[in-house]
Amino acid sequence: MDFGIFQFAMAALGVFVGIIFGAIPGMTATMAVAVFLPLTYAYDTGTTLFLLLGLYVGGISGGLVPAILINIPGTPSSVCTGFDGYPMAKRGEGVRALKIGVVSSLFGGLFSLAVLWALTPPLANLAIKFSSVEKFLIILFAMTVIATLSTGSMTKGIFAGFLGVFVALIGEFTDNNKMRMVPLLFRRELRSGFQLLPVLIGLFAIGQLMQEAERGMKSSGIAESVNAKAAVKFSLKDFRNQFVNLIRSASLGTLMGILPGVGGSAASLIAYSQTKSWSKHPEKLGTGAVEGLVASESSNNGLTGGALVPLLSLGLPGDSTTAVLLGAFMLHGLHVGPLFIRQNPAIWNTILFALLLCNIIMFVMMFYPIEHIARLIEIPKSRLYPVIILMCVVGAYTTRSGVMFDVWAFFIFGVIAYIFGKIGFPVTPFLIGFILGGDLEKYFIDTLNGSGGRLSAFFMRPLGLVIWGLIAASVGYAIYDDKKGKRLEKSGMKA
Repeated sequence: MDFGIFQFAMAALGVFVGIIFGAIPGMTATMAVAVFLPLTYAYDTGTTLFLLLGLYVGGISGGLVPAILINIPGTPSSVCTGFDGYPMAKRGEGVRALKIGVVSSLFGGLFSLAVLWALTPPLANLAIKFSSVEKFLIILFAMTVIATLSTGSMTKGIFAGFLGVFVALIGEFTDNNKMRMVPLLFRRELRSGFQLLPVLIGLFAIGQLMQEAERGMKSSGIAESVNAKAAVKFSLKDFRNQFVNLIRSASLGTLMGILPGVGGSAASLIAYSQTKSWSKHPEKLGTGAVEGLVASESSNNGLTGGALVPLLSLGLPGDSTTAVLLGAFMLHGLHVGPLFIRQNPAIWNTILFALLLCNIIMFVMMFYPIEHIARLIEIPKSRLYPVIILMCVVGAYTTRSGVMFDVWAFFIFGVIAYIFGKIGFPVTPFLIGFILGGDLEKYFIDTLNGSGGRLSAFFMRPLGLVIWGLIAASVGYAIYDDKKGKRLEKSGMKA
């Protein structure tokens, strides 16, 4: 493995640019890697890996900045970060929330790296054993987070979630190449359905900006309170009771990364759901609880190492970013698969070292100057939001290399988010349903095709029965928590 000042500089450059891409809503780690991929022709494979993995780690980590400070997730995997990070920022703990997120990100990244190094062969074998049945049930398990996050308004939350699934089914059905549920006016544009990035930034960016515009562009008070003396400061004591949460969330993130196609969004949602299920005070999650922020950030950074397991051992990308990395490997003449590590031990060692280095650089770049990063929200909204809209439009337009329909979709879902806020429907369940709906359908159809149309196939595998038990437990707890929330609300009204 060749390593020197130049390789270190490339890793630092990758992390820095990745953080910027992740921190700007509409720009993602995938986009960062794709933009810089042509530049790697000038470098050898080892140097290329330092740059691309830096972009990957920085892009995933940078998404926490806007999620915490302005409640707009910079990346799909940071959706849950804003649930508790933004309330903390509103009460003057923005710097504390950012530092908790950065430390959790470092732990998740290092944990997944250890898994990648020590357990790649057995975990790859486990992933091979996952049939479409287990993959369907894992997605169904992830869907139970909708009920968990809809305490007090479960009916609206479930409706919004299944509406998201319905929207996700728009497009071309891969099994027979026939269009379904597509208006004639948009038949060509919606052949591949709505894209995740325009939907995400529309729901959380435009919807938020429309609400802010309605209230007026006055300061929300967050900017003045971020560095307030009365604000609670960051301390390692914040992690005093979070060890189990860190391990569980990082493990879930790594596991979700290993399962090809599940992605960081599902990882973060599942980790957050389980944290709420196991919490001694689940009612505090969503109001600025440290454990919710820890769960989201340790799980989405746990994805970085986990997603490389199927890529390097099976040749299957774990998420969209590793799909771009697969293209980078191919451009440099590397063939990933079962024999990759045996045939390329030097490249394997370079990957491990580059991931370790990039996670450390990410921590240094984000943790120590975080007070300066937090000043992002001191920019007047009348100047910041037009820039955000411009970057979101660019991000939506480049999703499919210049399809104007994605820009219109971006605005359409922004209006939907604004309407949802007016009628009391939660946006997050809709997004969860949209993210998971396509895979839910795919694995359901694959299971039916493989079993001759028998629904009993979903109950025949031992591992599937274990997941069914987890689903039942999660739904049962959600129902209990919903009833408890309604009782507390009634008692509060009477008081």
